[in-house]
Amino acid sequence: MAIVANDPPRVLNATQIAEILPHRYPFALVDRITDYTPGQWARGIKCVSMNEPFFQGHFPGQPVMPGVLILEALAQCGAVAALSEESASGKLALFGGVKNARFRRQVIPGDVLTLECELVERHGPVGIGKATAWVDGVRAVNAELTFAIVDRESSR
Repeated sequence: MAIVANDPPRVLNATQIAEILPHRYPFALVDRITDYTPGQWARGIKCVSMNEPFFQGHFPGQPVMPGVLILEALAQCGAVAALSEESASGKLALFGGVKNARFRRQVIPGDVLTLECELVERHGPVGIGKATAWVDGVRAVNAELTFAIVDRESSR
């Protein structure tokens, strides 16, 4: 991924992320944005805790974060990049599709998931993000995510 960091980094805490994204507990899956460039890319973290509600059933005695939730966390990271643009203020980013998803490492309680999403293609309100999740420097998941930016009212 060709993400070039800002100097100094732009950081968003959970409260600031909630001003951009509509997701709330238990579906807010990005704890902090560690850097981003509006409309281009974002990097964030998800601290995976045994207290996550999905671990009650996935799987008892051997907790593993569901891959679909890792993809959602990556999409939320990318949505911060897309929705932090001034022209997208107050809009909603919707999932359009997932291509070439590869799950390379289990994500378990205690892991810190580093999320990266670079917006590589845009055609009007539709775009594609190249996304990767890491744990301790080891790639856990990578995928190509398609999204659409819509007005919040028109998404119903």
